[in-house]
Amino acid sequence: MPDQRTHRGPHPEDATLFASAMLPALHAAVADLSWLLSHGYATPSALKLVGDRHGLTERQRIGVARCSCSDAARTRRAARCVDLAAAADERVVIDGYNLLTTIEAALGQGVILAARDGAYRDMASMHGTWRKVAETGPALRLIGERLAELGCNRAVWYFDSPVSNSGRLKTLVRETAESRGWNWHVELVKDPDPVLIASGALVISADSAILDGCRGWLNLARDIITHSVPGAHVVDLSEQG
Repeated sequence: MPDQRTHRGPHPEDATLFASAMLPALHAAVADLSWLLSHGYATPSALKLVGDRHGLTERQRIGVARCSCSDAARTRRAARCVDLAAAADERVVIDGYNLLTTIEAALGQGVILAARDGAYRDMASMHGTWRKVAETGPALRLIGERLAELGCNRAVWYFDSPVSNSGRLKTLVRETAESRGWNWHVELVKDPDPVLIASGALVISADSAILDGCRGWLNLARDIITHSVPGAHVVDLSEQG
């Protein structure tokens, strides 16, 4: 069935799955999974064990997995998280779908997860095809305006070429930048992760594998949502939640 979505909004069940009444179980699940990961357990088996113990649905398990990490990973990611002021006069590289989808979801009232490592992550799914939604343009503008405020002198966006319609998105991002005078370059690559990690530049992403391998990362999605999307549906599953 063709993707007919016009918003990057919440899943129909999210109001129940991530309701206040569910937070104690979700917090406990993140703590349990993080403990298991810290002690060398593999993610699939550990997640099944934790999900079964707390009676979590498949979607809740996905959310818990996106918020959990080992103690070592949390320490490593915190050490590599660079103050946003460091973007001034710098070239940054952007994990395109990762950043854009998170801001779109926040604008569309989708669930945004505050994870144990400090990153904000969404619950959206691309299904192998990108589709422009009502939040796409506003999300790009918020990103561009914040980068401009930070004094970033060049941003290189990387999008996954296997995702259908990535070419259309490349054109949209380029045209948006040209209309605003932003120095953006857009690339389509088969797998952005190794490209971003090997770039040596500051990376804008919340992807765990990228955060574990890059030189330094900017927590831009969290910054934009916190300051520019006051009505966002943020579910805090960090240990401080």
